[in-house]
Amino acid sequence: MNWDRIEGNWKELRGKARENWGELTDDDLDIAAGKRDQLAGQIQKKYGIAKDEAERQVDQFAAKYETA
Repeated sequence: MNWDRIEGNWKELRGKARENWGELTDDDLDIAAGKRDQLAGQIQKKYGIAKDEAERQVDQFAAKYETA
């Protein structure tokens, strides 16, 4: 999985991230800025889930959109 593609297209994909994780605010997505670990951290914080679960969700998101 090539996260660089997602990071490079973050402006386009942030809307998809918002659809996927509706509780994330624009500020949360700005903090993430397309960085995998930052996105997982924001998800973990907002949803109160374990780090490995947040990372699993981010990986699933990446698998869907890495070619966008």
